[in-house]
Amino acid sequence: MTAHAPGLVAEAFEAQRDRLRAVAYRVLGSHADAEDVVQEAWMRLARQDAASIGNLAGWLTTVVGRISLDLLRSRRAHPETAYEQEFAHLVVTPHDDPAPDELVALADSVGLALLVVLDSLTPSERLAFVLHDMFAVPFQEIGQILGKSADATKMVASRARRKVQAADRTTAPGREHREVVQAFGAAALSGDFEALLRVLDPNVKLTVDTPDGVVVTLGATHVAAGARMFSGEVARQRPVLLNGVPGHMSWRPDGTPLSVIAFTVGEGRITGIQIVVDPAKLASIRLPTPD
Repeated sequence: MTAHAPGLVAEAFEAQRDRLRAVAYRVLGSHADAEDVVQEAWMRLARQDAASIGNLAGWLTTVVGRISLDLLRSRRAHPETAYEQEFAHLVVTPHDDPAPDELVALADSVGLALLVVLDSLTPSERLAFVLHDMFAVPFQEIGQILGKSADATKMVASRARRKVQAADRTTAPGREHREVVQAFGAAALSGDFEALLRVLDPNVKLTVDTPDGVVVTLGATHVAAGARMFSGEVARQRPVLLNGVPGHMSWRPDGTPLSVIAFTVGEGRITGIQIVVDPAKLASIRLPTPD
């Protein structure tokens, strides 16, 4: 490849596009952001002297990694943006034996469930885990993105791997999950404050998507105090999976969707609650019926 062969540069980039998009999506959890990152990588390549790049695939991976890392860190500073990205591709399926036409959506939600787990990592941990464990990028190259040595990067990836493995054991939908969610529902409906505290993790995070914007509440005491919001006028509820995470959906007496609620459970307690009550957002999601 030479600096005087732009056609060859574009061709080489297109050969890498799908892989770069996959890397960015796994790191960011947003198809739209992944497309933007890949486009930015192309613009940077177009400004670069291609003859100076010895390993195009490695160079592009580094660029995509750095841009993605900056976006992750920006989200940490603006948690409401991170929430919007997470629910940009919300998949809701009944939490029972799926009908044949629901199998594809359910398979997609299993993949999306991993993104929920990855959200528990720091930006550096998430990048290191995705690049190394999913795409076999050497620690030396990841370290260049993080500004760390290969050994330090290996430790970051190892720490991330332990967190993912632990979360994977606790977030897989099962009997314990259902029992914890049911206990929360019963306590909320009865107004049993002490029971709510027992089922909520002390650092639980509640995120509610309302018509007026995203509202975030932190801590078991504050979440339990506002639990009356879960006991409004509901004609029908049913268990569902939201991006692979157990939850509930409810409808008003007239059959219109009222809310979808996702619960993240770890070590027998609820660590996260994510709710969508915005009618416009609910209307944009493919939802199951009450029956």
